[in-house]
Amino acid sequence: MALRAQGWFVTGRDRDHARAERALALGALDAIGSDPDAELAVVATPVGAVAAEARALVSPSTIVTDVGSVKGPIVDAVDHPRFVGGHPMAGSEQEGVEGADAALFEGATWVLTPTATTDPDAFARLRSVISSIGADVVAIPAERHDELVAVVSHVPHLTAAALMGIAADRAEEHATVLRLAAGGFRDMTRIAAGHPGIWPDICAENRAAIVEVLDRLLDRLGSLRAIVASGDRGGLLEHLERARAARVSLPTRAARAETLVEVRVPVPDRPGVLAEITTLAGELGVNIEDLEIAHSAEGDRGVLLLVVDARSADLIRGAFVARGYRPSVQRLG
Repeated sequence: MALRAQGWFVTGRDRDHARAERALALGALDAIGSDPDAELAVVATPVGAVAAEARALVSPSTIVTDVGSVKGPIVDAVDHPRFVGGHPMAGSEQEGVEGADAALFEGATWVLTPTATTDPDAFARLRSVISSIGADVVAIPAERHDELVAVVSHVPHLTAAALMGIAADRAEEHATVLRLAAGGFRDMTRIAAGHPGIWPDICAENRAAIVEVLDRLLDRLGSLRAIVASGDRGGLLEHLERARAARVSLPTRAARAETLVEVRVPVPDRPGVLAEITTLAGELGVNIEDLEIAHSAEGDRGVLLLVVDARSADLIRGAFVARGYRPSVQRLG
């Protein structure tokens, strides 16, 4: 829907033809089917099916990405210069095409996971398309993505399911529990209403990272249990104060900076440069507002043009210098 609003002609297919018909009726598609001449193909299936679909779609004329919440196994399995793994950090507990919303990605973080073999022009084009529908693109390595998303997405979902399970186990009191449920319980368990069908694949593909975070969560809960059981008021207050400070420090979507700067980074024309530059920015928490690749006529060098918030200029310039690059920074306008 967001792409159609930008003037794209969008085709799509689903293994359930009735769903594709519904997408057409709701205005998510212009036509049902696959377009062999498409500039961009987006695979939105359970993560276990992504790699096979992506390999079948990628071509010299088609850039392919996906929206799965596990990246490492998919990126390894596809391994093509014109495939860029992706994960929009947006959604709701609504299911399927009925939950579609053209504004869903506005202000959302959309992770891309370029590799050393990623085609720089394919990455730049995909990044531009995603930015055009309102998302902030962050580039990080696929393995790093999977470690982080286990903390911020996968284990929270499993935790929400566990809390709802505790409520559901007390069947005779279930109605009363839900009537008494305050905002905190509802906020923590909202995501448990999401469709369960995607989660077996997610937990299988990201098993190691999820288990590690679950172990850390169990350790932390054990510590809290001991504090509560012993009546350690000071220890409990310290723990809660630390959690509160971390929570209020979570970044929010800020207004676009009044002043942007352009960072020009001369780079050798070799595999992996784009992934190194963009993932370094992602790890630093620097949002790249725009990106352009200026190729050299000689073909052995080029310049990456990055537009970032002026407040991030010193941080990203220092990081690039430490990696052996020679960036220059200039204000826009």
